[in-house]
Amino acid sequence: MKKLFTLLTIVAMLSFGFVASVQAQDQTGTQNEMAQTDEMQADTAYAEDDDAAPATTLTAEPAEAKDFQQALKEKFIEGNWAFMGVVLLTLIFGLALSIERIIYLNLSTTNTTKLLNKVESALETGGVEKAKEVCKNTRGPVASIFYQGLDRYTEGIDIVEKSIVSYGSVLMGRLESGISWISLFIALAPMLGFMGTVIGMIQAFDDIAAAGDISPTIVASGIKVALLTTVFGLIVAIILQIFYNYIISKIDGLVNSMEDSTISFIDILTKHKALNR
Repeated sequence: MKKLFTLLTIVAMLSFGFVASVQAQDQTGTQNEMAQTDEMQADTAYAEDDDAAPATTLTAEPAEAKDFQQALKEKFIEGNWAFMGVVLLTLIFGLALSIERIIYLNLSTTNTTKLLNKVESALETGGVEKAKEVCKNTRGPVASIFYQGLDRYTEGIDIVEKSIVSYGSVLMGRLESGISWISLFIALAPMLGFMGTVIGMIQAFDDIAAAGDISPTIVASGIKVALLTTVFGLIVAIILQIFYNYIISKIDGLVNSMEDSTISFIDILTKHKALNR
């Protein structure tokens, strides 16, 4: 339940931020258009009232260069919301899952060398119970594996190894939770873009059939929607793929750390058991 609440919170924050940004872009564009209209009306009135004045040459001011973010917002607004909205949802849910996984994996990272030293010192000074207390107060899957091993310490090293292997498989499943959904959104984004492309081309041909003429003006809107949906679908897939690869590499690093530290942990338990005989 806690994981679901965190995921919904991230989705809401991403959705609100993007919608607010788009609305601000719309308002800015509307205000600029109104300002340009007022200036044109004022210039026209001035020219009518001052016919006797010598004509002056007006030099058009160069248009301000748009950054990538503004251009992206404008193209998103110009596209068909029926397709752009669905592609945007795949991006929001994919990013929410990715951010949740990254936070979880970062919290699961443990300094295994430091933890092994603490466990070994605790075994030498206070025995198994003190070592279990050290593992209980340390977050991460490695500490949980060590705790399971210490809990079965009295049953023998073989039982400890089996317990560690079994519990390690459970923890690996937790680390990989939600990864399949991210890969699903990576596959869906370009597919939705291509579907928008096909529907946009169908719309363009319908406009040609209705007008009975092949004119660039007639087919421009349909082709524009087709191309924009494809571009945005590919952009979403690229962004999510980067996050996906980072998460996979993070999981691989954690699994390798778990395996290496587990071998050292078994050696420590074997040494401690031999000394207490």
